[in-house]
Amino acid sequence: MIYEYEKKSSYACPRSCKFDRFIRLHINCLVTCCREGKKYTADKKNMEKKKKKNKQQQQIKGSKSGKSIMSTVSPSLSFFLHLLCGLGLASAVWMAQNVYSINLIANPAQTLRLIWVIESPITILLYSLLRQNPNQCSYLKAVGRGLLGLPAGAVLNALGAIALGAPVGIQYFTKTLNWSLLMSTFTFVPVACVFGSSWTDWQRIFAQRKTFGSMDYMICLSAHGAIIGAWFGAWPMPLDWERPWQEWPISVSYGAMGGYLLGMVASFIFVVFRGLPQQVKGD
Repeated sequence: MIYEYEKKSSYACPRSCKFDRFIRLHINCLVTCCREGKKYTADKKNMEKKKKKNKQQQQIKGSKSGKSIMSTVSPSLSFFLHLLCGLGLASAVWMAQNVYSINLIANPAQTLRLIWVIESPITILLYSLLRQNPNQCSYLKAVGRGLLGLPAGAVLNALGAIALGAPVGIQYFTKTLNWSLLMSTFTFVPVACVFGSSWTDWQRIFAQRKTFGSMDYMICLSAHGAIIGAWFGAWPMPLDWERPWQEWPISVSYGAMGGYLLGMVASFIFVVFRGLPQQVKGD
């Protein structure tokens, strides 16, 4: 019966119908093959994306662990570093008043120049000892980075001060120049000595992102303390008290130095409290 049905159907259908069936079968086969090929390529792309994500996560974890190891500083080392920087600042102010008979109110430009000339070498030499990746970066290279960061930071600090309302003119040029060099010593020089030109580290320090170790606290809090102190020091300037210390950049300099010292004290406290849990876990 089946043979007769096939015979009748083949006899009844013309050759064109068989050809159409043959083409349809091939088209269906091609469509299914294309669909399976697309699925295969899509799955392959997804697998490659997953592999890339896994590699990136592993690299991020490795960099974080490496940075946390490199940026760990003991409380005693943090204390001595901040102590030397604070003594350098205090000795510069003392020398200005007792040796050269100048002060910020009477001679702001000369006093600021003396302070940053004494403070900047101390900061560069000390923070270069704590450079990141000491096997790849020598001590002299870190010192060179600090020397390059001093004028670069001064330019940015001067532009920021002018943008926020600092007076502009020939009579204010030396004052603004020496003040910006002092602010660069407080803010840019430590980061340049320790981290160099690493944009991620600069962004983490100045954008107040997540910190990885005690070194970040040492640099971040002292730099932000100087900036916030200078900002608070600028408040009395527009008031009509008619006092000599209200002129640019006397009150701003006092505020920056006070904020810098408070930032160093706060960073030391953070380093001490950060080291306590690590000692407990080690025990």
